[in-house]
Amino acid sequence: MVCRRAGLMVRSRSSCSKNMDQKIPYDDYQLPVVFLPSYESPPAWIPPQERIHHPDYNNELTQFLPRTVVLNKPPGAQLGFNIRGGKASQLGIFISKVVPDSDAHRAGLQEGDQVLSVNDVDFQDIEHSKAVEILKTAREILMKVRYFPYNYQRQKERTVH
Repeated sequence: MVCRRAGLMVRSRSSCSKNMDQKIPYDDYQLPVVFLPSYESPPAWIPPQERIHHPDYNNELTQFLPRTVVLNKPPGAQLGFNIRGGKASQLGIFISKVVPDSDAHRAGLQEGDQVLSVNDVDFQDIEHSKAVEILKTAREILMKVRYFPYNYQRQKERTVH
């Protein structure tokens, strides 16, 4: 039997008059499947002409793509940024602070960047102390990072450093 639920055509063995809250097996949905927020808490509506300038409606996704940052650190010099997180948080290593007008700032590092790797060492599942050691001892730092503010915020809530 085919019936219409929430605007989608759904194949189902049960009748449409049964409880609409009943879970439908994923395989019974016709493509495309779109899951919307619950009716009780819809997202805030903004008029289309205002969305262009609203930060929550940014369609430019390239800012979230991985990018490479190269830093040269003279002996005794500071990195120009701080990190937080690590293996204990299960969310990775993130840039937590960038010193204004530092080499890191000029290279494009920003708070909320997740450090994916440094000099070909995977930073996605590394202890905080090991990450600090690698960053402090390296003269040339080749970092692969991506801006990931959602996990950074979650990570800040979980950790103290």
